[in-house]
Amino acid sequence: MVLLHWCLLWLLFPLSSRTQKLPTRDEELFQMQIRDKAFFHDSSVIPDGAEISSYLFRDTPKRYFFVVEEDNTPLSVTVTPCDAPLEWKLSLQELPEDTSGEGSGDLEPLEQQKQQIINEEGTELFSYKGNDVEYFISSSSPSGLYQLDLLSTEKDTHFKVYATTTPESDQPYPELPYDPRVDVTSLGRTTVTLAWKPSPTASLLKQPIQYCVVINKEHNFKSLCAVEAKLSADDAFMMAPKPGLDFSPFDFAHFGFPSDNSGKERSFQAKPSPKLGRHVYSRPKVDIQKICIGNKNIFTVSDLKPDTQYYFDVFVVNINSNMSTAYVGTFARTKEEAKQKTVELKDGKVTDVFVKRKGAKFLRFAPVSSHQKVTFFIHSCLDAVQIQVRRDGKLLLSQNVEGIQQFQLRGKPKAKYLIRLKGNKKGASMLKILATTRPTKQSFPSLPEDTRIKAFDKLRTCSSATVAWLGTQERNKFCIYKKEVDDNYNEDQKRREQNQCLGPDIRKKSEKVLCKYFHSQNLQKAVTTETIKGLQPGKSYLLDVYVIGHGGHSVKYQSKVVKTRKFC
Repeated sequence: MVLLHWCLLWLLFPLSSRTQKLPTRDEELFQMQIRDKAFFHDSSVIPDGAEISSYLFRDTPKRYFFVVEEDNTPLSVTVTPCDAPLEWKLSLQELPEDTSGEGSGDLEPLEQQKQQIINEEGTELFSYKGNDVEYFISSSSPSGLYQLDLLSTEKDTHFKVYATTTPESDQPYPELPYDPRVDVTSLGRTTVTLAWKPSPTASLLKQPIQYCVVINKEHNFKSLCAVEAKLSADDAFMMAPKPGLDFSPFDFAHFGFPSDNSGKERSFQAKPSPKLGRHVYSRPKVDIQKICIGNKNIFTVSDLKPDTQYYFDVFVVNINSNMSTAYVGTFARTKEEAKQKTVELKDGKVTDVFVKRKGAKFLRFAPVSSHQKVTFFIHSCLDAVQIQVRRDGKLLLSQNVEGIQQFQLRGKPKAKYLIRLKGNKKGASMLKILATTRPTKQSFPSLPEDTRIKAFDKLRTCSSATVAWLGTQERNKFCIYKKEVDDNYNEDQKRREQNQCLGPDIRKKSEKVLCKYFHSQNLQKAVTTETIKGLQPGKSYLLDVYVIGHGGHSVKYQSKVVKTRKFC
């Protein structure tokens, strides 16, 4: 055994500025060693029972050593590629005999022993090429110096290595259930529900674990290490060490490995200096999301895009060791968005349209005859809506509409018009729309700019109220209605009744006051007054005025609440 330690020390002498002690599995000594980062700095020794993280330059091999001190020792070596496939192999070195050829008992010169180890290729035990998390395990291994050689032929990358001589007691990687698949249990246009069987690590071994769900559009991931590499790709890839100079495998912060278990996406804090190492890779932002959800084994992913394929991975993470195991991922395509039904508009006919909150409706108008102009009449019954009109794909109009508005556009032979109506954030929208190539046949009544009803306070009595409203130059029919309301009738209640498209036909006959015609060529004189009689003292009344057009379509003025005098 003494010779084994001497050989390894001389083998590693050129890689370090000072002689280092070998890590052992004496637990107290081991804990002291991993706290001392300087112990592992520039080291090619894999500590027993601790996961290290390291870096590979493309086409530049790297070699590590691991000591097994006694024969018939269990051995497990796990290599986790991150971001790129790896080629790696594990070999057992043939060490010199304990005595020299003359049997003198003296050790061979140390320089010769060192050279002998370096020159010997050793016995290959295992080799692998790919990006899977792969491992070598043996229940009974001979003592000796084990050599791990790694190579990346695609690009500069990083990786993790874990080696132990006590695999049964360590169990740092969480176990997977007998069925390690991730299942899609529900599929929608923007949501996918995932479920998986729980890890035995939590139920049997009573170790704290959490599950992390990863969603992306490219492919499934085989390790959480690869996910972390992708999540960090929106900044410089990493600060690559100078060629020939290793780094502390426990100083994970340099390589974007967080010390906590939160599920937030992370990026590297410091921009790498161009002076460090080789070329620094700058990558485009990646569309990937990582969400850690605790120990639940069902999760609904939301805010997805319809008709899009997504890949889903689940990783179980040992909270104590921060080491993880991947379930068998899955993929699914979200359902298609429900196709918008396009409503056909007929020339000169009013169409009722309902638009959901923040929703949209599409209408199509294709005049059957040639036309020089086309006129659109829009009556927004509640809140404002946005209208867009395209003729043969070209945008002609984009505007918000409140109340009644009309738009006249230049026509074109055999033109087709596509109208898009978009609701607002406040609530659903109701509107009436009319498209015509003969605008003289007006179906909507004309309205004044001010559609308020004015009440005259000085003319109020205990049984009557006098109001006035504006008209237009066009002769129209006006009907006024009244309804008794509570004294606490407020603006919110009044707003709910402001649907201007609801006509007088829905009102009770007892609420009708009268109907009359009026107009004036002089707009300043286009005003009418009316005294509403038969009211009760000290009561509040909701007053509505409807203007009815030639086509029978009506528009309601803004409602007005008046209160009669209590004492006269």
